[in-house]
Amino acid sequence: MRNKGRRFVSASAEDTKGIGRRLGGLVRSAGSGTVCLYGELGAGKTTFIKGFASAFGLAERDIGSASFVIVAEYETTPPFYHVDLYRIEGEEALDQVGIWDYLETGGVAVIEWSERLGQAPEGAVKVSIGYAGENSREISVEGVGEEDWNNMQSRKT
Repeated sequence: MRNKGRRFVSASAEDTKGIGRRLGGLVRSAGSGTVCLYGELGAGKTTFIKGFASAFGLAERDIGSASFVIVAEYETTPPFYHVDLYRIEGEEALDQVGIWDYLETGGVAVIEWSERLGQAPEGAVKVSIGYAGENSREISVEGVGEEDWNNMQSRKT
């Protein structure tokens, strides 16, 4: 599931969720993995995760910003973890949260504010979301092969 990258332009929150759903389907079918999200405050990371989580059968209303709980765990197959590192600073704080344990569970972890990790875990898919206009976003996904995207599109998640 590796390659150099792919760019998308999202014209709405629904588009952003759709791109997230498509990636969620890919990662879910792999059975495990880590997805690192990067982007400014309000860029659409949580919106993207709502789409991603829908590939696991989770309702949008069940996904919110995990800023205060840091890790939200969902009993899906495979297990799904929504991690928000916005309020975490420093390696010691990461260790106290047990972030590395979540990344080694064999489940799927999606991490907002991945910059706080210092370095993305090996094999992680990297998603950067940036402003491309008032309601549009540019979404860059690194770590997913073109063939995987094409197969996913033909299956219509």
